[in-house]
Amino acid sequence: MHPRDTDDSFLRRLSLRSCDVSERWFPDPYVFAVLAVALVAAAALLIGSRPVAVVQEFGNGFWSLIPFTLQMSFIIIGGYVTADSPPVEKLVTRLAALPRTGRGAVAFVATFSMLVSLIHWGLSLILGSLLVRALVRREGLAMDYRAAGAAAYLGLGATWAMGLSSSAAQLQANPASMPPSLLAISGVIPFSETIFLWQSLVLTVLLVIVSTWIAWATAPVPARARTASDLGVVLDQRKYELPPRSRPGDWLEYSPALNVFLALLGAGWLWLEFSAKGAITAVANLNTYNLLFLILGLLLQWRPRRFLDAVSRAIPGVAGVLIQFPLYGATATILTNATNADGVSVVTVLTHAFGQVTTSGTFAWVMGGYSALVGMFIPSGGGKWLIEAPYVMQAAIDVQYPLGWAVQIYNAAEALPNLINPFWMLPLLGVLGLKARDLIGFTFMQFVVHVPLVLFLLWLLGTTVAYHPPVMP
Repeated sequence: MHPRDTDDSFLRRLSLRSCDVSERWFPDPYVFAVLAVALVAAAALLIGSRPVAVVQEFGNGFWSLIPFTLQMSFIIIGGYVTADSPPVEKLVTRLAALPRTGRGAVAFVATFSMLVSLIHWGLSLILGSLLVRALVRREGLAMDYRAAGAAAYLGLGATWAMGLSSSAAQLQANPASMPPSLLAISGVIPFSETIFLWQSLVLTVLLVIVSTWIAWATAPVPARARTASDLGVVLDQRKYELPPRSRPGDWLEYSPALNVFLALLGAGWLWLEFSAKGAITAVANLNTYNLLFLILGLLLQWRPRRFLDAVSRAIPGVAGVLIQFPLYGATATILTNATNADGVSVVTVLTHAFGQVTTSGTFAWVMGGYSALVGMFIPSGGGKWLIEAPYVMQAAIDVQYPLGWAVQIYNAAEALPNLINPFWMLPLLGVLGLKARDLIGFTFMQFVVHVPLVLFLLWLLGTTVAYHPPVMP
C-alpha cells in the first residue's frame, strides 16, 4: 500500500478484496451467455419439451436479433468516433480547466459522466476517461487518479439505462427490433411511458445528486491523493495524427468531401424524419439515433481516413455484443417457444412462479432485486432484457403493474451491479491505464448507498404510475 494512502476505511478494504475475488474467479461474460443457453435448454427438457424442439428453437432464435445486435454495436461505434475526435478533444481540454480543487474535479467528472450517459453510454465512457486525462495534465491539481477514474465510470454505474441509450426502453419502443414472442406479450411501449415519465426524471435527478456527493465525499484529501505517476501510469498524448499521403489514390481518403457528402444526405433524412414524427418519436428509433451519432462523428473526424481509423479503434469494444447477442436471442426463443405436450413453455412456468411471489405492491422490490442479481452475472448492457422480458412483462400484466415502469425498474436496477462488476469498465480502463481494483474501492461505496436508495425509490415512485393494458402495433 502506498505510504500516503492511509485513509482506507473498512468498506474500501472490503471492496478491494471483493474486486480481487471478481478478477480471479469471474470468467468472460461470453461464458455466462453460453451457460444461460444451457440452463434454459435443460429447463425446457425438464418440463417435457422434446430435444428436437429445443434444437429447432435454438437455431430459430440464434439469428433473430441481427438488427438489434447491429444497432447496439453502432451505439458503441458512434459514441467512440464522436468522442475521439479533435473538436471534442479541445472541448474536453476547456472543461478540464473549470474545477479548482482535486476533490471538486472528481465531483465534476462524476456529474459530467452521468449527464452524458443519458444521451449515449458509449460516449460517456470515452469522454469521461478523456476528461480525467485532461485534468491530470493540469499543474497543481491534487486529484486522486483512482477516484477520478471511478467518477468517470458513474455514467454506466448510475444513470445510463435511464436515458436515450437504454436498450430495454429502445427495444420496447421499436416493434421491428423486438422478438415476435415478446411483442405478442408486451406490445409497444413508447418513451413517454418509460424514460420520459416524470417519475423517471425525478429518479434520475436524485441519482445524479447523490452519486456526485458520494464521489466528492470519498475522494482522498490532497495530502493523500494518488496521482497517475504514483500508480505507475505513464500517459501518452493520445493524438492520432494522420500519416502523410504516399500515393495519388489517397487523396479522397484525405479530403473531407466524402464525409460532408454523406453527412448532408444523412442530415436531410434526419430532418424529414424529425419533421414527420416529432423529436421524441424519431429519436426513439434506434436506426435514427445511431445515424445521428454517425453523422456527427463523420463531421467531427472530418476526413475519411481519420474516421476509419477511429472506427477501427472502436471495433474491439463491439466484440462482446456481436458474439453474445445471438446467444441471448436463442435463449429467449427456447424460453418462449420450446413447449411440452401440453403447450407449456419455460416462460409459462417462470411467469407462474414470478406471479406467485409478487403482487402489485411488491413487484418493484422483487423485480429490482432480481434484475440487479442477474446483472451481476450477465453484464449485458441491456441484452438480458431479451431473456427476462417475456415472463417479467407477463407477470406485470397478471398483477396489473404499469409496463413502462416495469421497464424502468429493470433499467435502474440493472445499473447497480455495474458498480462492482468490472466488465463495462474495460474501455475506460484501457484509456486510463488502470486496473479494476483501482476503481472498485470507490464504486463499491456508491453501490452500498445505491442499492437501498434505488429499490426504495422504484417502489415509491411506482405507486404513482397508472397501469395501462398492452398496446399492440
